[in-house]
Amino acid sequence: MAKVLVTGGAGFLGSHLCDQLVEAGHEVLCVDNFFTGSKANVAHLLGRPNFELIRHDVTFPLYVEVDQIYNLACPASPVHYQHDPVQTTKTSVHGAINMLGLAKRTRARILQASTSEVYGDPEVHPQPESYWGKVNPIGVRSCYDEGKRCAETLFFDYWRQHQLQIKVVRIFNTYGPRMHPNDGRVVSNFIVQALRGEDITIYGDGQQTRSFCYVDDLIEVMQRMMGSPGDFTGPVNIGNPTELTMLELAERVLAIVGGSSKLVFKPLPPDDPKQRQPDITLARTRLGWEPKVSVEDGLRQTVAFFRQKFPAF
Repeated sequence: MAKVLVTGGAGFLGSHLCDQLVEAGHEVLCVDNFFTGSKANVAHLLGRPNFELIRHDVTFPLYVEVDQIYNLACPASPVHYQHDPVQTTKTSVHGAINMLGLAKRTRARILQASTSEVYGDPEVHPQPESYWGKVNPIGVRSCYDEGKRCAETLFFDYWRQHQLQIKVVRIFNTYGPRMHPNDGRVVSNFIVQALRGEDITIYGDGQQTRSFCYVDDLIEVMQRMMGSPGDFTGPVNIGNPTELTMLELAERVLAIVGGSSKLVFKPLPPDDPKQRQPDITLARTRLGWEPKVSVEDGLRQTVAFFRQKFPAF
């Protein structure tokens, strides 16, 4: 069994990854500064002998001994990453440098949780890994988009210059239990508004699209990527290629939640992508993976979580 470091391990994705790694018997070191992560997400693991939690900010070096590193540390929703954009860029860039330095010292295999935001507002649809993207370098989303792009650059330069064992995945929209209710992401927004009986906020005309992957499917493919042959570095798109408009998503949430919420339209935020859909051919062929959980089933489980966790809704 491996000694595995998960940065951002108390966050939405990181906590689910820690669950799977602990159950598999690995020694798991969960690192988080709790800016968007929560101790509550990993509280059930604290008594496990193969789990350890450390409060730490990845913009500072970390001195531990590990075999594998999953670098997930970074706020991922616009509300959170735009709150302190300078720190967001530092987390992506300095965090990558520090984790790559740790991997270099320990000869650990390291996986970077990159993002579909590296494609910006794409001119190619769906987006294959070969597409370089269309990103505004000075916009309100740039701290996240360009921070993640720079992190990918650093990973591949460490691979070329220092022969590090790197893995890079580009995560498309993911949802499920433990999402933050106020993170501004569309799935949590729609569910919380519907549960509260409030109007559902649609930005633009609602025809912009996203592709939504349930968290269990995503964690599975991340682990497959970490265990893939050493010569397969990625980047590889991971997400669900089923494409929905925002209107379609709102209708599906309302069908599950019920109630009398109405749709309200507001102006589209700056640099908001019109389309987002992964081409997952590479994940299918090299990792033998494709998502199994339907949007309907995933939404039902996510709604059930919000109802149980936040009964005031």
